[in-house]
Amino acid sequence: MAKKEEKKPQQPAPEETRAEEKKKEETKAEAKQEAAQETFTLTKEQMEKMEGLAKALADEQDKYLRLAAEYDTAKEKEAIYTDAKIDTIKSMLGVYDNLERGIAQYADEESPHRKGLEMVFKQFKECLAKLDVKQMEAVGKPFDPEKHSAVVHVEDERYGENEVVEVLQQGFTLGEKVLRFAIVKVAN
Repeated sequence: MAKKEEKKPQQPAPEETRAEEKKKEETKAEAKQEAAQETFTLTKEQMEKMEGLAKALADEQDKYLRLAAEYDTAKEKEAIYTDAKIDTIKSMLGVYDNLERGIAQYADEESPHRKGLEMVFKQFKECLAKLDVKQMEAVGKPFDPEKHSAVVHVEDERYGENEVVEVLQQGFTLGEKVLRFAIVKVAN
């Protein structure tokens, strides 16, 4: 029978072993240095102070989030209020038109009915003014499609080009927002 040869593990060269050992030692030294940099000792007093500061920071963050939420809620409520105000005022503009027409029906300036309607109309205008509703000034001004709706066009040399000659239905604004376009007659 043939002799079995036993295989001996090959031993690395002594230079390779030293390089590996040196590398391991460097890695251990770096790990110790990093651990030394990250590790520190605190007194009980310092620890309590840090915990107190962490709690104070958490409280301030909570306050900030609550304040931001309240601000968003207030903006939403304001938008809802403004929309409701606009809808309410728009529905009342028909009353304005009817009071204006009612006064125009009485040619006699001394008629008690006309005077009564004028007083009610004046009071109604004051209510609109308190709500910051303003009448648009249109007659004699250039036609503005952002504020006016032209339904009649007339040729008249007495007026300039695209000049509003007559207001057929009054327009209104609430602040900068147009509530109702003025229905107008435009020249040239």
